[in-house]
Amino acid sequence: MRVGLFVTCLVDLMRPEIGFSVLKLLEKAGYEVMVPEAQTCCGQPAYNSGERAASRDLAEKFLREFEMFDYVVVPSGSCGGMILHHYGDLLRNDPELNGRYERLRPRVYELTDFLVNVARIDTLDSNFSGRITYHDSCSGLRELGIKQQPRALLGKLPGVQLTEMKDCEACCGFGGTFALKYGDISTAIVDEKCANIAASGAEAVVLGDLGCILNIEGRLRRTGDTRTRVLHIAQVLAGDA
Repeated sequence: MRVGLFVTCLVDLMRPEIGFSVLKLLEKAGYEVMVPEAQTCCGQPAYNSGERAASRDLAEKFLREFEMFDYVVVPSGSCGGMILHHYGDLLRNDPELNGRYERLRPRVYELTDFLVNVARIDTLDSNFSGRITYHDSCSGLRELGIKQQPRALLGKLPGVQLTEMKDCEACCGFGGTFALKYGDISTAIVDEKCANIAASGAEAVVLGDLGCILNIEGRLRRTGDTRTRVLHIAQVLAGDA
C-alpha cells in the first residue's frame, strides 16, 4: 500500500526532523511512503484570510499530487482539517474537481488517526521516557476528533508517564494569523497554557500540530523556561526526541 505524505509547509520550513520521524513511523508500519516534491501549502492561511481563488488553486494542486495514493497522511490537525472539511467548500461548484475530491477524501488521515485506525500498530520501537502532558490542538480535536488516538499510542510506551494538564483542550493562542492580528490576546491565551503545563509537573508537552509547538515553545523560552521540551508526537513515537 502506498502512502502519500503531506509534509506541511511549517514542518518543511521550520522542523523537517518531524517529517523524518513521520516517515520512519509509516515505513515501520509496513507502508511504501512517497513524498511528492512539488507539494506546498494546504491553503489554510489564504482560506482564513478570504483569498478563495488562491486557496482553491492549492486545493486543486493537492488533488493532482495526492489522488493516486492509497492513503494520504498529514502530521497536522490544522492542515488535515483544511483538507477534510474546507476543500469541499472551495470545489463544490466544479463537479469534476469535487468528484475527484470526494473520492480522495476518505483516504486522507491525520497521523495518529492513521496509525491507530488504519495501520492498527501494536508496538512502537521507541525508548522515549519521561513525564509528559498532552495539548489537544484545536483543529485536530474539533474538526477531526483527535483525542484518544495520540493517548492510545503514548500508552504503548512503557517509559512514558502522562499527566493531563488543566484545560488540555483549550487553545494555545496560535490560530495562524490570529496570533499576528491579535497579539495581546494570543499572548494572554498562551500564557495560561504555559502556566497549566508548568503546573502539571511534566518534563515535556507533546502535541500534533507544529503551529502550536512554535507558539508554546516560543512563549516558554521568552518567559525564561528553558527546561520544558515541546515535542511533536511523531518524534516521541519514533524515538527521535
